Order: sequence, then C-alpha cells, then structure tokens
Amino acid sequence: MSDILAENLSGKSVMGSDGTELGMLYNITMDLKSGKLHDLVIEPDDELSPRNVDFDLDDTGRFLVPVGRVQAVKDYIVVQR
Repeated sequence: MSDILAENLSGKSVMGSDGTELGMLYNITMDLKSGKLHDLVIEPDDELSPRNVDFDLDDTGRFLVPVGRVQAVKDYIVVQR
C-alpha cells in the first residue's frame, strides 16, 4: 500500500469488504512510543446496528477496527469483515 497522509483520511467513508457502509473515519489510535498504528475509530453510520458488526466499541459507541484489517484506501477505506 502506498503512503497516505493522515490528513487525507480524515472524514473518509469506511466500508466493509462485504459492501456494508460502516461509517466515517473519526480518528486513528497509535502507540506513541513505537509509532505503531492500532485501530481506526469509526463513527458508525446511523442506519447500521452495532449488533450487526463484529468490531469492538469504544466508550462512545464508535467501532474500533484493527489497522491490520484495512484492505484498501481509495474513495473508501475498505476493511475486512
């Protein structure tokens, strides 16, 4: 995957590999010491029930998607479901 600036990802739509629109990218978590990325924090789509998604949730109900599940970044960020 080519390098992409984080500022270009802000507000980008996130879609599951099955075509389900999951929501919008809210943030990306990382380890400050190593610089390793951990999770995409996704603001869920209003019409999507969190029960239908197999990702962990943070305290505010946002999806936590491990960075290792990112498959593509183009018009959407596509993550493995």
